[in-house]
Amino acid sequence: MSRPPGGTGKSGGRPSTASGLTTRLRLPRMPALIMERIQNEMINGNKVTFEDAFTFHLSLNGRMDGPDDPLPNRDDLVDVNIYAARKFVERIRYLIQLERLPMLEKLPLITSSEDTKLKLADVLNPNGVLRLTGSNLYFDEDDPDCHCTIAGTESGETRQTTFASIANSEVMLVPDIPPQAYPWNNEYTVSITTQYTEHGTARTGIFRHRLRTPLAVPGLGTPSPPETGILTGNAATPYVGVNAGTLTADERLRIQVIFDPVTDKLLFNLIDMQEGGAAGDEVAVAQNGEYIIPGFSGSAVSTLEITVNDYAALKQLVHNHYSGRLVDILDLAMA
Repeated sequence: MSRPPGGTGKSGGRPSTASGLTTRLRLPRMPALIMERIQNEMINGNKVTFEDAFTFHLSLNGRMDGPDDPLPNRDDLVDVNIYAARKFVERIRYLIQLERLPMLEKLPLITSSEDTKLKLADVLNPNGVLRLTGSNLYFDEDDPDCHCTIAGTESGETRQTTFASIANSEVMLVPDIPPQAYPWNNEYTVSITTQYTEHGTARTGIFRHRLRTPLAVPGLGTPSPPETGILTGNAATPYVGVNAGTLTADERLRIQVIFDPVTDKLLFNLIDMQEGGAAGDEVAVAQNGEYIIPGFSGSAVSTLEITVNDYAALKQLVHNHYSGRLVDILDLAMA
């Protein structure tokens, strides 16, 4: 199974994968107050429903043989029932990806990647340090048969040479990113090849998530800014282009596109550089065309004008390769 889109926010934990681990989430103050409200409503005998999400209610199961018998023990009497809404279950079933795994092998397994400067998962930052975590990752960087490699999905492949640390559970490196044919080809894969014994077989583990580099979007303050391709895979023409914008200063932010299986549309919006941070209003897109994406409070960007050139290809990319959520970092410049 794959992790759901959206990252981890500020919950204090990371989503568990098919390993069956339990993720413990610590509620911040406001959700804790909401849970207290739910509990009070249930104590008063009321059912509580979050639309298209969950329903909470109590059930009481006890028996007294006579009117003067003592009340049953609360632990035996009171049950709390929580049910997921049909739309919630349908979305999970739709987004989850199943795969048949072979018998367990001693392979290098990369389970997560993070740029340590931006603190963002699956970002390949040329000015940062990439942290790969997993198991059986150690390799001898002086062994010609063992290496860590970054490869573009369109073209280019570079064997990495600058490492901060190499261990079984973690590899940290300053990425050497190979160029690709077009500026919008900012999608990469990362792999590690190890050899456990002198005469053993070299084994390669490929991280199943694709990494993306930041994109420069220049000239937004000029009368006719050049179109900048974004949100694309290995295609020779960009699926989406930035045409113009309204901004008061240069800014780095992110644009995300989410596939909504309920409406069968793509939802675009601008978000800041912190997971769970500020976000602009979503714009629903169902076909090619020009759209205006609003900014968010505190941002120097009021609007970003984009053109969706290949809606079908973008929808397929988001759904099939990014688990329903694709994000690009944009360096927006006025000149």
